[in-house]
Amino acid sequence: MALQKFDTVLAEAFEEYVYGESPEELYEPIRYIMSLGGKRIRPLLTLVTANLFSENWESALSPAMAVEVFHNFTLMHDDIMDQAPLRRGKATVHSKWDTNRAILSGDVMLVAAYELLGGIDEKHLKTAMKRFSRTAAEVCEGQQLDMLFAEKAEVSKEDYLEMIRLKTSVLVGFAMELGGIAAGADEDTCRQLYTIGENLGLGFQQTDDILDVYADPKVFGKQVGGDIIENKKTWLLLRAVEKSAGTPFEKDLLGWLFVTDTEAKVKGVRSIYDALNIRTEATELAEAYFRKAESGLAELNVPRPGQKEYLQTIIQQIRTRNK
Repeated sequence: MALQKFDTVLAEAFEEYVYGESPEELYEPIRYIMSLGGKRIRPLLTLVTANLFSENWESALSPAMAVEVFHNFTLMHDDIMDQAPLRRGKATVHSKWDTNRAILSGDVMLVAAYELLGGIDEKHLKTAMKRFSRTAAEVCEGQQLDMLFAEKAEVSKEDYLEMIRLKTSVLVGFAMELGGIAAGADEDTCRQLYTIGENLGLGFQQTDDILDVYADPKVFGKQVGGDIIENKKTWLLLRAVEKSAGTPFEKDLLGWLFVTDTEAKVKGVRSIYDALNIRTEATELAEAYFRKAESGLAELNVPRPGQKEYLQTIIQQIRTRNK
């Protein structure tokens, strides 16, 4: 069975799922953001992980959908907070309609996520709900830290990595853990799955930050250089500040932070990153996380070890993505 089979089942399930019908103004934005597709890495991880333990991996379909709906709920609200114009190459919900509608439609998506999670086998429901609720709170904690960092004069690289662990990686970790829970894996194994996913999520976000600076705008689907324009304290910027201290680049980098010409600003900061070899260091850090995920997967004891190849493929796809 090819990996595409999991994708197809997910796509069909989302196509058929009804979030609600009336009022149309409430549900239209939900259908819109979910129709944009995206990579759907998280629900795919849930299904492929369940497949490590049971041939009946489709029993994890509804919980897997819950993870993706929740993820898109956070994107809808994050876009409002970031005032982002594009999501997956299309207008964000708040810019296509308005902020109030985006907030309310996002709230309904959170409700839908819990309803979908309720589709898990009843004997696993309490564990799944508890872990999902904790993960959802951590994602919000990460988003709050992200906003606080915009106001703080000094943020360490360690602070940043903890922020993205909460904002991004815990949901990837939970997606894999949920696959184990749905398939009846024991508690220790589920913890291992979570750790693998957490490392994969850290590598994913670090790669995302690199792409934000260096991706092809025609492929990326979001505004390239958005983090630079917003003076977002990514690992790349924090490392550049650290490496430029006491050099001529220090003044140049500080100066670019106050420039309003966005195109010139992106080019200027990118040139400093290039001179300081920041992209290479950031890529090495992402690779370290991917290797940890691969190592954890190799050590994982599962009843269907031959099915690990699907997870290995996903890790490689994330590692080499260009958007």
